[in-house]
Amino acid sequence: MVYGFGDTGFSLTLTIIGAYFAIFLTDVVGLRPGIAAIAIFIGRSWDYINDPLIGHLSDRTRTRWGRRRPFLLFGALPFALAYILMWVKPPFESQTLLAAYYAAVYVLFDAAATFVYMPYFALTPELTDNYDERTTLTTYRMFFSILGSLIAFTIPLLIVGSFQPQNAGRVLLMGTIFAFASALPLLLVFLGTRERAEFLQQKQPSLKESLQAAFKNRPFVFGAVIFLLTWASMDILQTTLLYFVKYVVQREAQGDGIMATIFITAILALPFWEWASRRWNKRLAYSAGVAFWALVQLALITLNASAALPLIFTLCVLAGVGVSAAHVLPWSILPDAIEWDEWQTGQRHEGMFYSLITLAQKIASSLAIPLVLLALEATGYIPNVPQQSESALLGIRLVIGPIPALLLCSGIVFALLYPLSRESHRRIVQELEIRRAAAREEVG
Repeated sequence: MVYGFGDTGFSLTLTIIGAYFAIFLTDVVGLRPGIAAIAIFIGRSWDYINDPLIGHLSDRTRTRWGRRRPFLLFGALPFALAYILMWVKPPFESQTLLAAYYAAVYVLFDAAATFVYMPYFALTPELTDNYDERTTLTTYRMFFSILGSLIAFTIPLLIVGSFQPQNAGRVLLMGTIFAFASALPLLLVFLGTRERAEFLQQKQPSLKESLQAAFKNRPFVFGAVIFLLTWASMDILQTTLLYFVKYVVQREAQGDGIMATIFITAILALPFWEWASRRWNKRLAYSAGVAFWALVQLALITLNASAALPLIFTLCVLAGVGVSAAHVLPWSILPDAIEWDEWQTGQRHEGMFYSLITLAQKIASSLAIPLVLLALEATGYIPNVPQQSESALLGIRLVIGPIPALLLCSGIVFALLYPLSRESHRRIVQELEIRRAAAREEVG
């Protein structure tokens, strides 16, 4: 439970960035969508290098607190301070200077964030090696993740009101509150978890060994692609949803309720997806969940300003069922590749593996969010006008419906081809236990 609570901080910060940072840059700061896209792309692209280095560093770390937990202790405060800088509106008007500022603080925040959340994610396979228990563990983590998303999609709107230039001070207040609220769970995870001592005794892998182990691991590669496609869809939807609510259905006043409905439903649906994973398996449960979600996203493109509020909320409930599956199942698939790695190589490279997963998430975000902004600019989006042009409305509909649906369906293909079943994973774990017991006897 304590470990799962740690995801609240990451969910709060990353969901708020995904949902509000783009509209903050365009509608509060006044950046052109194309310029904002460049700033975000530069900021996110830094992690193409940053993530693997931090992951490898945590694999090689050996302290009395373990391999991962020291990063949580010493990284929490820098994580909070860097997040606050994201929501400052600098006192200059130049588009170039503004873009440079936000690119720089995005780089700083991503470096600080990677320092804490990559080691946090890498703790997952150390807490249990059971196929179904990992789904349960991930379900607890995703409960707090979705709860964080629910808070992130509702409370900021209550603090900020509307994303307009005169509310820049409220935006900064919101960022400050959530910065420190997000750092606290990291300290609680440090205090409330313990790492398994036997993994501290293993050889420290080289960077080359870790990278080779990742790319030769077929279950990991398939799981990473599933994760990438799923979270690219999630990033697109988070970025587009407020634009959709504000301009397509014109329900900005009900925006917090609309977003709350999606995430409350997602929380309530978590036990169902855990049951489905045990009843079928992870890849089939994932395929069913995201296929359902893709159909709901396609239905959204039929809505306009005359759509009845009950219809909008009904679609939000249905979307929440799919969002729940997309949160829990890709994350529960990934840890199983760790034992496949140890079975093949005799080593564990959790830090590198999870750094590459967070890198996949960053790649998705660095491409998806700028592409959304470029699509808005290309279709004639103008901030804060009462009525967008038909072409701009069409652009918003395209990026909230067909594009994420196509990505989700691509993820289904890789899930159906995923090469590690429950039975094969169980055999690998049993063989590893025999190996470890033999190694302990030799040492003894």
